[in-house]
Amino acid sequence: MHAETETAARENLVLVLTSPVEPEEIDPDADLAGRYGLTSLNKVLFLTSLCDETGTELSRFTEHDLARMTTLREVVEAVAPSTVEAV
Repeated sequence: MHAETETAARENLVLVLTSPVEPEEIDPDADLAGRYGLTSLNKVLFLTSLCDETGTELSRFTEHDLARMTTLREVVEAVAPSTVEAV
C-alpha cells in the first residue's frame, strides 16, 4: 500500500470509530463495518477527512466507488493515485 496515504487513512479512521482502536492495530483487509462497526455516516466523515488531508477531491468518487470501499486497503488504493505528494 502507499505508506503516507495508509498512515493518514489509519489516523482518520480511528477518529470516527466508536470503539477505541490504535491506528497500527487496524487490519487493512478487514471489513470496516463488520469488524470495526463503521457506520455509513462515519464512513462519509472518515473519507471526507482523509480526502481533505491528502488533497484528494471527494467528488471524483461515485456512490458506487464509495460502496466498494469496504476495507482500509480498498480505501487507500482508491485515494492514493490522486493524493497530493505532501500528505
